[in-house]
Amino acid sequence: MGSRLPSNQALQWFPRLRLGMTASSSNWKWNPVVLSDLVARGFHSCNLVQGKLLIFGGLKSPETQEPPLGDVVAFDTSLQTIQTIAPECGYRRSHHEAVVLGDRWLCIVGGWDGSRRVSDVCSFDAEQAQWERWTAGSSNAPPVGLSSHTCTKLSDHEMRVVGREGGLRTQRRYASIYTLHVNPATKTYWYREEESRTASRAGHSAMLLRDTGSGGKSSGYKLMVFGGRDSADCDVAGRWGKGKIHVDSVHAPELSEKIGRLVSTVKGSQQAPKGLRHQSCTVVGPFAIIFGGETLSRGRDAVCNDLYIHDTRSSPATWYHFPGSSRAQKRVGHRTCLWNDKLYLVGGFGADGRTPCPEICTLDISL
Repeated sequence: MGSRLPSNQALQWFPRLRLGMTASSSNWKWNPVVLSDLVARGFHSCNLVQGKLLIFGGLKSPETQEPPLGDVVAFDTSLQTIQTIAPECGYRRSHHEAVVLGDRWLCIVGGWDGSRRVSDVCSFDAEQAQWERWTAGSSNAPPVGLSSHTCTKLSDHEMRVVGREGGLRTQRRYASIYTLHVNPATKTYWYREEESRTASRAGHSAMLLRDTGSGGKSSGYKLMVFGGRDSADCDVAGRWGKGKIHVDSVHAPELSEKIGRLVSTVKGSQQAPKGLRHQSCTVVGPFAIIFGGETLSRGRDAVCNDLYIHDTRSSPATWYHFPGSSRAQKRVGHRTCLWNDKLYLVGGFGADGRTPCPEICTLDISL
């Protein structure tokens, strides 16, 4: 179970959190809501399943030679409690990706299993609390292995995979783009390599955004990828017309309104993230919220605590950069997840890039 933080008294025995709350930006900050050693990990996944945040895998330390974690932890957003719902098992992963199928199955794609990069697929049944192994079908040039990649759900039968591919010691100079076909009924999957490619990326982010034409009208969706390399450039990793894909969206009108007020009233620099990797990225209405990560331009003190907002309400879209002021809220290898009009920050490593953070926080925007 996690420890709630209902008052300042609870913060007195955790100085690092107290520092984060008092020294954070005057316009935005991360408010801790629960503490638990079960959350203290990085390079994990965090997904919303039936109103709970399911946290799977990751590492306790980026320098350890021990295998990745293999437990599934659930955070109940209404009760603000944390518990293990599946102990360590044969499925261990870090630097993987996960998508949710049918609001029941947590589908794990690729990652590091402790000895090699893999591209296989398995799933966790949240209702039965058990793992299921999937069978690979016939694929044309499937990925050798995947880690620090992105996997974006297009429907309950298709995903778009972009990012780091290679064996144990190799990484390609470019990033292949794959469509991953899945059949939840038969627990089978197969990859199809697309003709287009992107620049080589690892630890990047993918944003599935509305695609607007020259007249400002939406023509469908596009998948934008950024970060994971020493550049501020974005690549388009796919376009789909209306009705071609099913986009999962979480209704967050209050948070969207606050984000809109932040970019319109606070003088954030119009600067895109450059040379950033292992940050978090979540789409909230017409905005994409990017936080933390580590910059490739610095050898020391590389972990960041900056907030970036990608505003798609106009064409072309606009980036806004809001620097953070609290060293205690620096994060890398963390996750953000949207639910019930709140954006949650889960785990990750702190300012030194080594210490796992045991808290779950929510984004607070005050104007």
